[in-house]
Amino acid sequence: MSRFNLDKTYKAVVIGGSAGSFQGITRILSSLPVDFELPIILCLHRLKHVRNGFVEALSIKSIKPVTEPCDKEAIKKRSIYLAPSNYHLSFELGNTFSLSTEEMINNSRPSIDVTLGTAAYVYKDKLIGILLSGANKDGALGMKKINEKGGLTIVQDPAECMIDTMPTAALKLCQVDYIMQVDTIIDFLKELNKHTLQLK
Repeated sequence: MSRFNLDKTYKAVVIGGSAGSFQGITRILSSLPVDFELPIILCLHRLKHVRNGFVEALSIKSIKPVTEPCDKEAIKKRSIYLAPSNYHLSFELGNTFSLSTEEMINNSRPSIDVTLGTAAYVYKDKLIGILLSGANKDGALGMKKINEKGGLTIVQDPAECMIDTMPTAALKLCQVDYIMQVDTIIDFLKELNKHTLQLK
């Protein structure tokens, strides 16, 4: 019997993070099963003028290659995507990505709120949103939108975060489903994959 609420089919996992999240992200990516079925989309605050090295650093740790999607690219199962530097990454109906260079939100582009919010609009209750360590409030509103659409929400335990501003802001704004440390998030994703494969 799973200790997690996995009573339905999910279609995507979106993870947001900023300052202090890189270690957690790499631990997650290195611990996932090779057959992880759902697409994982990462929206991480990055230095906008540094375009090289970040994807490579994540891919070295990941069990699968990490790629930056192009505008209008189809979202595929068993893939890991990273929001490109200095672009907002949105989801569109029809299961595709959209990139834009609109104004920064919460001093950030990519904005986690944009990515989570548009994912909530497209996937509704079939979405899992995860918010990790970070130094501003970006992502809190996006988590609220996932919550309102019936998706499943997880924030990293603020006590474990290097900088707890981001998860704490989400906790103040909405009722999240789980507060987890990174090791438990990894356990959750493994259980999620077993559940997803059983339903195929």
